[in-house]
Amino acid sequence: MMTQSECRVVVLLSGEGSNLQALLDQAATGTLGGARIVRVISNRADARGLQRARDAGIAATLHPHDDYPERDKYDADLARIIAASRADLVVLAGFLRILGHECVLPYRDRMINIHPSLLPAYRGLHTHRRVLEAREREHGCSVHAVSPELDSGPVIIQSRVPVESDDTEDTLRARVQREEHRILPATVHWFAAGRLLIRDDGIMLDGRVLKQPLVLNQGDRLPD
Repeated sequence: MMTQSECRVVVLLSGEGSNLQALLDQAATGTLGGARIVRVISNRADARGLQRARDAGIAATLHPHDDYPERDKYDADLARIIAASRADLVVLAGFLRILGHECVLPYRDRMINIHPSLLPAYRGLHTHRRVLEAREREHGCSVHAVSPELDSGPVIIQSRVPVESDDTEDTLRARVQREEHRILPATVHWFAAGRLLIRDDGIMLDGRVLKQPLVLNQGDRLPD
């Protein structure tokens, strides 16, 4: 079993980096267990998350996809950057690219993603807008193991958020993000503590196979 001091985390992002900040805040208060963020990688030069990493004294790497006409070559080079960082866990925190086999398969048991919907519903982009257009009564977010398919892989934990009658994309996004900022650090903590295992036959938490994801309602206390 991995000891807490061994968990080196690489974070991939494309934009604001609010989930990265949530991880950094938890690490600063000692509530991220032994997880230590050692590198942040972005495919976009204007990603604020890169500056958040630099401000925290963490290596920040720009790996722009525009430099690569071939997706497979981009993924292979990204995998090499991750490998050079000696990552124990790879966290996709708003990384707006689908990763192929070259990058996913070497890390299939240690790569997770946070997605702003209750998967398998609303894979892809613009989830808040689509939820409102569909007049859904419930929305939320999911942390799942990554597979080469879009927003697939077994879901570990979800948090449900009610859709209010006067919600806009911005108000709904803000409420969902508050839940993202709770469930992603919790998942990283579980992995760093050796409590969470991603296996070919499913997700294990505290020695038990999760037959279905852990599901919270907005504001519920996280499992110990």
